[in-house]
Amino acid sequence: MSVESIRQSREHQMPISVSFEFFPPKTAEMEETLWNSIARLAPLSPDFVSVTYGAGGSTRERTHSTIVRILKETKLRPAAHLTCVAATTQEIDQVAKGYWDAGVRHIVALRGDPPAGAGAKYDPPANGYAYTKDLINGLKKIGDFEISVSAYPEQHPESPSVEFELDLLKEKVDAGATRAMTQFFFDNKVYFRYLDKVRARGIDIPIVPGILPVLNFKQAQSFAEKCGASVPEWLARRFEGLDDDPATRKLIAASVAAEQVLDLVDKGVREFHFYTLNRADLVYAICHLLGLRPENKNQKAA
Repeated sequence: MSVESIRQSREHQMPISVSFEFFPPKTAEMEETLWNSIARLAPLSPDFVSVTYGAGGSTRERTHSTIVRILKETKLRPAAHLTCVAATTQEIDQVAKGYWDAGVRHIVALRGDPPAGAGAKYDPPANGYAYTKDLINGLKKIGDFEISVSAYPEQHPESPSVEFELDLLKEKVDAGATRAMTQFFFDNKVYFRYLDKVRARGIDIPIVPGILPVLNFKQAQSFAEKCGASVPEWLARRFEGLDDDPATRKLIAASVAAEQVLDLVDKGVREFHFYTLNRADLVYAICHLLGLRPENKNQKAA
């Protein structure tokens, strides 16, 4: 297919929907960066924005305050992350009820990393929700939350097999999950192979690709090592020799991200979840390429 025919085909595709993930700020400077990013991306009218929750609930208060401020000061629909680790069912239920009372209707339910961090041994908390399916069951007793969960195209580092990971996803769906956002990946073949396996198991909820724009290759490589995502050699070569050249890195990052998302669009993907790292410019540019405009989120793909 020619470049021109690809461009023309995109003009007749269904509208694109996006969501953005942020993390709660630790400092006044980080808070300013976060809210500048939210202000930049909000006009694109994402389906929702999610706010992460640290290991062991370490960011609980900051996550809650960020969510509440989004509700009060924007028209965005926030999704609050909740995890099972280092908390009793009573404590988690209290947090969930607080979100419900504040007007939050969407929860991203996760098992969560152990307090010692990713890679440490996970021990189900005493008197707590052991796994994500248990957390979902508890949330459903509190309110009719929309519930999103995680999915791992390249297998969670702690899972013994892909089949085991698919079993866990099926359990989460059976408990009430209505959407899964994937761990980030850099090779689209990884996503489609995983999607085939998910559908073969009779799991029919949306499996939304998680996209991580690579502004800092070394940082992205570190993230990938912790979560079991592969980093293709071609991606490393793209950023080779640019450690001290941030301007060129930014251009390469835009090129890489554009190639990935437009290839996914050409293969029928219509939903994207962006891990923003609280930075807006590159994500905004990608969304522009997808056809999203501030004045009308239902623009067709460009």
